Order: sequence, then C-alpha cells, then structure tokens
Amino acid sequence: MNEMIYKIMTRAEWNAFQSAGVFTGAPVDLADGYIHFSTGGQAPETASRHFAGQEDLWLVAVDPALLGDALTWEPSRGGVLFPHLYAALALDQVALAEPLPLGDDGRHRFPSGVTGPAA
Repeated sequence: MNEMIYKIMTRAEWNAFQSAGVFTGAPVDLADGYIHFSTGGQAPETASRHFAGQEDLWLVAVDPALLGDALTWEPSRGGVLFPHLYAALALDQVALAEPLPLGDDGRHRFPSGVTGPAA
C-alpha cells in the first residue's frame, strides 16, 4: 500500500505538532496506543464519523514508506484495513498539511485525490 495516508487534526494539535516537531497523538490515539490514520478512500468517512460539523481541522498527509515497521495495517470498520502508527510522527515525515474546511452542507471538503467510497 503506497498511497498517502492521512491524519485529521485540530488546529491546536497541528500547531503543537509544528512547535514540538513531533506528534504523539490526539487523545483517542493516546488511549488506543497508536496514531490513527486513514487512506484517501477512508478519510471522508473518518471525518463524518469522528469530526462531524467540526471546524478548524487540518488534513495531514504522510507517505507510509517513511514510517517503516511502526506502521501496521489492522482491521477496523467492517474488517477494512486501516493504517495505525505505533510510534510518534515526526514533522519531517509530513508530506503536506492543509486546512480541512466545512462546506455549506456541513461536510468537510477534501482536496482532489482524497475521496470516499462511491456514493
């Protein structure tokens, strides 16, 4: 699996990550013992399930090849494999980060190439 993987962060988490140079996880990540990521196809559903209507989010893209053996693919929603990082994420592993705005319909607007399952 070579495509980019994505972490949705609050603005506060993104700002703290930039300042520290390392991200050890959001509260849910810390509770579960790994950093949750999504593929481009999974990210929109992740946003709607866990960040519905939430503003001030950032979408952080990471090349999974940079994460080594600390990245595992494990079953989650309906047995689908999701990327989980069992290590801290370094800022220099981030390929791209950009705001994740809400549209007028209350759904997050993802950049081109990040799409959920066909409707």
